[in-house]
Amino acid sequence: MPDMEIRPARPEDVDAILEVLGAALGETALLKRTPELWAWKHVINPFGPSIVLLAWFGDRIAGVRAFMRWDLFTTQGHRVRCVRPVDTATHPDFERRGVFKTLTLEAVGQARETGIDLIFNTPNPRSGAGYLSMGWHQVGAIGVLARPRFGTAVRPDGDKAPPLEIVAPGTTGFLPIDKHDRPPRGLRTARTEPYQTWRFASHPTVRYGAVPDGDGAAVVRVGVRSGRTELVLSDLLGGAGRTAVSRVGAINRASYLAGFFSKGSPERSAAIRGGMLPVPGLKTLQLVALPLTDLDMDAFDLRSWDIATSDLELL
Repeated sequence: MPDMEIRPARPEDVDAILEVLGAALGETALLKRTPELWAWKHVINPFGPSIVLLAWFGDRIAGVRAFMRWDLFTTQGHRVRCVRPVDTATHPDFERRGVFKTLTLEAVGQARETGIDLIFNTPNPRSGAGYLSMGWHQVGAIGVLARPRFGTAVRPDGDKAPPLEIVAPGTTGFLPIDKHDRPPRGLRTARTEPYQTWRFASHPTVRYGAVPDGDGAAVVRVGVRSGRTELVLSDLLGGAGRTAVSRVGAINRASYLAGFFSKGSPERSAAIRGGMLPVPGLKTLQLVALPLTDLDMDAFDLRSWDIATSDLELL
């Protein structure tokens, strides 16, 4: 067996990368690992191109490690340059050979050299322990706000979600909100027009809809979980509040409406006043972080984060 070699990914590697991701992680009707989705995350991302490393054994790609760039802002308005570990996979033929750890430590070194301040992600239980062993720290568990729908719900076709216009009739196609984002209450993604266009209007595999509220809007998408159709409240933009959430709840034909906003945020208050409630004991994700520079806040305290569903999932 030849030695492992770490190389930066090249554009011509994308098809082989997607093969490794598919072999290791599979895909669903909602999450299709297409070249367009790869480019959306790692090439045309408005925060910049990703750090992507490949582990090779001879002429085969054994592992993929992508750090997706992301910018957050503090309450003082300081930009925190971040990367997010996503699309990480070891081909089943090369498991238990240190591929994940070797790629990750090399990517951390490159992130540090290029001026990255913070690494954050929401690993699955299988990889979570590995991150903690390499210096990441737990920030906190992410809960769920939900509003159940009583009565007959639109059913999915296997793992294929029904169309948005059937699940949430009356939603409009998403258009960026031309309104300055509110000040951060913690680490927050600036909801600029270029960000909104990339995040919601140009996603290659998921369709987002909007429910207007004054100058703002609620942003929603359809998903499937545990055999049931769900309507996900991805974000509240431009000052959209309780009225927007109530409107979404009124038109929803999925089994439930679900989403997340940080405690203390106006969006969380609006969601609760619009009929969504915290689901006791349900934690869907675990946020972890690794600072690479000295920050003017405690990145390991979930209260230092001002995030929404749209920050946590990349669908």
